[in-house]
Amino acid sequence: MKFAVLGDIHGNIEALKAAYQAAVDAKAEKIFHLGDLGGYAPFVNEVVDFLIEHDISGVQGNYDEAVANDREHCGCKYEEPLQAEMAGLSFSWTKTNTTPESKEYMRSLPPEISFSAEGKRVKIFHASPRKNNLYWYEDRPEKFFIEMAEKADADIMIYGHTHKPYRKEINGRVFINAGSVGKPKDGDPRTCTTVVEITSDRVAVDFIRTVYDVEQVAAAIVANGLSAYFSEKLRAGS
Repeated sequence: MKFAVLGDIHGNIEALKAAYQAAVDAKAEKIFHLGDLGGYAPFVNEVVDFLIEHDISGVQGNYDEAVANDREHCGCKYEEPLQAEMAGLSFSWTKTNTTPESKEYMRSLPPEISFSAEGKRVKIFHASPRKNNLYWYEDRPEKFFIEMAEKADADIMIYGHTHKPYRKEINGRVFINAGSVGKPKDGDPRTCTTVVEITSDRVAVDFIRTVYDVEQVAAAIVANGLSAYFSEKLRAGS
């Protein structure tokens, strides 16, 4: 089975279009998304419409849950006061500008998707099987990965939230962070499409990075009343 996963889109419709085309070009049989559909860029409703139009199934991210249910914040973690301040402005803007129809779609998203492929149990969730705002970085201790695998009750786990892609294998279990479509934080501003191919004897993962018009989105961020801070982060892949 060959499928694609689109991590954290965050209101970036141009990145989504490019990531989707990369999945099609890779001949993915199915495409999934990992939630966090709005925030930081202004095209949250266009993103939702695109996912529906192209029949892309997905899970609910912490940002989706918070926007759809009018929470005070998204439940994210910030390393510095400026980052927290800017993120708060983005969250407020997104809550105000997300349509009732888009919020209803966000509310309808499940916390996880499970299926089997080639005898392997696959589980997809936004951040972790424990919480949808837990940061599951690659440098977490091996014990943490094993605990998460037991909690997920799966052989292959696919998630995002950190915006940094990686593949790791421990005791025959495969852990895949799909990175971010619309707001990468690994220093590479290109969009990321994660293609997974499962056969009887291996799990192949390809992180496809695709150039798109970052400047168009950076300009739209400012034009729609969001801070240029997010434009600079987008350009830097941070």
